[in-house]
Amino acid sequence: MKTLLLGTAALALSTGMALAQQDTVRLGTEGAYPPYNFLNDDGEVAGFERELGDELCARAELTCEWVTNEWDSIIPNLQSGNYDVIIAGMSITDERDEVIDFTQPYTQPDPSSFAAMGDVDLEGGVIAAQTGTIQASHVASMDGATLVEFATPEETAAAVRNGEADAVLADKAFLVPLVENSEMQFVGEDVLLGGGIGMGLRDSDDELTEQFDAAIQSMKDDGTLNELIEKWLPESATF
Repeated sequence: MKTLLLGTAALALSTGMALAQQDTVRLGTEGAYPPYNFLNDDGEVAGFERELGDELCARAELTCEWVTNEWDSIIPNLQSGNYDVIIAGMSITDERDEVIDFTQPYTQPDPSSFAAMGDVDLEGGVIAAQTGTIQASHVASMDGATLVEFATPEETAAAVRNGEADAVLADKAFLVPLVENSEMQFVGEDVLLGGGIGMGLRDSDDELTEQFDAAIQSMKDDGTLNELIEKWLPESATF
């Protein structure tokens, strides 16, 4: 009887996994962090991670759909099952790795930069950063600096323009178009934070993690990942 029960359980598990593979995999992103991810004029997710995610799903032979979620609840809503994968410019850190799993990185550690309206004293200044980011953690560790956090990246830049903050710290790829198209300028030195950007998944989804890991590796091997990085993130290092 024990053998029969184990065999039945194994069959049920196998069937469940097969059914899970046929289900739609939901990709969760913020939709508010260009050029990584943003909403186009039609309200659809676009950007580097849209192209990347679609290609990874094709290589892994998965049917995927996109879901948008605010940044400050993006990990809790992954864990609660609102979507299956985070692909949202999320840097791999030890703290995040304690609560979710990551694929291998699909970008190198990206430079983070300070931008301001003019010369500022970063060590004694008020620095804006998006809540829950590695940039916010870095500012909090700076001697003499005061961190002010905002829910969206646009709000961090707006805080500098309207005088609420002396500078903003964010991914350089996000800040480049703002500096090019406004009176903001880069100040201070770039800093390298985190272990690159990866896809975040629930600890229990080992098989799905392995599927996306293999797809990322295949894009690294044939050079298509570097092509996407050069297209969308020209300031970033390639593999």
